Amino acid sequence: MKITEKLSQDYKESGAVTLAFFGDSVTQGCFESGNGMHGVFDYNAVYHNVLKNKINEIYPSKPVNIINAGIGGTCASNSLNRIDRDVLSHNPDLVVVCFGLNDVNGEISEYINALNEIFDKIKQTETIFMTPNMLNTSVHPYVQGDLRDYAQKTAEYQNGGKMDEFMECAVDTANKHGITVCDCYRKWKSMHNAGVDITELLDNKINHPTRKMHELFAASLLEMIIG
Repeated sequence: MKITEKLSQDYKESGAVTLAFFGDSVTQGCFESGNGMHGVFDYNAVYHNVLKNKINEIYPSKPVNIINAGIGGTCASNSLNRIDRDVLSHNPDLVVVCFGLNDVNGEISEYINALNEIFDKIKQTETIFMTPNMLNTSVHPYVQGDLRDYAQKTAEYQNGGKMDEFMECAVDTANKHGITVCDCYRKWKSMHNAGVDITELLDNKINHPTRKMHELFAASLLEMIIG
């Protein structure tokens, strides 16, 4: 990847590296539900900050700038109007796109059409499409109030195969655009198939991964970027 070349170049010659992350609440840094879905923010633990620290362990003299373009509750389609402001205006060396957790509430055609527009918009910039985590597979006692109805719905999306279909089509779309895919969803599915309780890996027991699972995202991206 071109980003690897810039990381290895002298800072005085090539400048800092800028990585932009375009997504939803997981990218923004939401964890426990607290008082509502997006109650607790932990920007130190979010996957792109963990990735930054990992890169600086390998390239300690190279400044890495992180653009956090994640907004809770958004999906690919309603984020199209902010991609210039939140991502491209920063002239990033690499863009990581991660949507799907909220998109699954709608129609798959809307999701794929939006991804097509996003990939076309950033086609001149090195890009990785990172598939998100799985949704909850059961309604956990931790989830209270109005969120229980939503947790029931997301569990149905996951267990009924709708989330799987969305991810399969998203990966296929990225491949058609020549976009590198970091398929973290597949890793979550492997854990699920091995008997891991996925709901326990979610801090809000619906769709926000634990801090430990953010490390999985970071490690997977590092492997894609550096090897």
